Amino acid sequence: MVMLSKFPSVSKCASIGREKHTVVADMDGTLLIGRSSFPYFALIAFEAGGFFRLLFLLLASPLAALLYYFVSESAGIQLLIFTSFAGMKISDIESVARAVLPKFYSGDLHPESWRVFSSCGKRCVLTANPRIMVEAFLKDFLGADLVLGTEISSYKGRATGFVKSPGVLVGSNKANALQKTFGDTKPEIGLGDRHTDAPFMSLCKESYLVSPNPKVRAVTTEKLPKPIVFHDGRLVQKPTPLMALLIILWIPIGFILGCLRIAAGSLLPMPIVYYAFLALGVRVTVKGTPPPPPKKSTGQSGVLFVCSHRTLLDPIFLSTALGRPIAAVTYSVSRLSEIISPIKTVRLSRDRAADAAMIKKLLVEGDLAICPEGTTCREPFLLRFSALFAELTDEIVPVAMVNRMSMFHGTTARGWKGMDPFYFFMNPSPAYEVTFLSKLPKELTCSSSKSSHEVANYIQRVIAATLSYECTQFTRKDKYRALAGNDGIVADKSNNLKPNKLMGC
Repeated sequence: MVMLSKFPSVSKCASIGREKHTVVADMDGTLLIGRSSFPYFALIAFEAGGFFRLLFLLLASPLAALLYYFVSESAGIQLLIFTSFAGMKISDIESVARAVLPKFYSGDLHPESWRVFSSCGKRCVLTANPRIMVEAFLKDFLGADLVLGTEISSYKGRATGFVKSPGVLVGSNKANALQKTFGDTKPEIGLGDRHTDAPFMSLCKESYLVSPNPKVRAVTTEKLPKPIVFHDGRLVQKPTPLMALLIILWIPIGFILGCLRIAAGSLLPMPIVYYAFLALGVRVTVKGTPPPPPKKSTGQSGVLFVCSHRTLLDPIFLSTALGRPIAAVTYSVSRLSEIISPIKTVRLSRDRAADAAMIKKLLVEGDLAICPEGTTCREPFLLRFSALFAELTDEIVPVAMVNRMSMFHGTTARGWKGMDPFYFFMNPSPAYEVTFLSKLPKELTCSSSKSSHEVANYIQRVIAATLSYECTQFTRKDKYRALAGNDGIVADKSNNLKPNKLMGC
């Protein structure tokens, strides 16, 4: 057996002039700082299988660890694959791999390994992880040209939980896969971190060892070749075994607490909802000076609050900050969300003329909230603002919305949106910060010869500057294509001849 001690540290590997070289790297512990793949299997289990699948994986993990250390690395990984994948739709695994895992993988990228890997012209990854689980991240975000991983077996579109021949890609299987792919051509650089990587590393012209270092810091997001703008999934933190246990224990408590918080927001008078939320552990911070309510006796029209969009609860927390209910326009939220909403919600059809007429009518009745991004974004970015609202009124107040969640995300592109408010309120101590900005000056409105796009872009920039976010030209379609593989539209079941309605917020 080749000894790891013969390989120099990756820190001694030159990264200049490697444009024509090929690098072959392991994943866990090499490209990634973490050596355990459990958190990523846990993400697959929870996001595609739910609570009980995660529980099943957590209960099996001690046995997987024993197999890993006392039988073989292959046996431990195979048990993780079986408990995570057995019976699961292949399409669901692919969806989580594309929409959820990249966010967590990118937060664990090893700086020295990435320095070498990114400097090479051709990049290959050899990993014991299932290829279906890692390929989307490695190719789309790290620029890998080739991914050789464990192949899982399937039957009628569902994973069996077993793996295809030659089995889990560790040890000699990695070396064989490398030889089969490259033939007599030796890759210039091999990167690995454990003794089972030594066989494939010895087949490279140069090989370097990535030693475990708990103090090493992951590559910062700005150094990634592609920023993570869109991602999905319910979990905020990487589910290590301890965090997975905490999630399992908290969900029953959190659901009850979430129902109490939703009941308080839905049933209590709006002026006291702020205090009820505070008593139930929901923090609401209000900044800036909001305008007073319109005086209907004088014929004053309502103010249009133009908000950045973080969750479908934005208008509710806007109303909480104001101490009075504000109507909101939405794009096809779930019926459950409409039923439990404490404020008036009006669905828009995206028929421009009909929507304009509806918004004007609502503004005559009073203040109105709108989120012109059209869909939510979790990262510090603002999506492109739809310009229709700017044509309908000059009474515009930008509102910067930001929230904080420690355990669960209150948005989804792939799952049932009816659970969004529950997941937000299931967080131990969720928080919203509502910042009222100055009313848009008359000279910056459409009535002063500004185009609607100029007005919308200006408001986007003002809100972004307040939040220290970055403006983008991404749209709702871009988000759903990235996360769900579609344009974010669903057929109108009431009449198949009508235009499609758009999914969710």
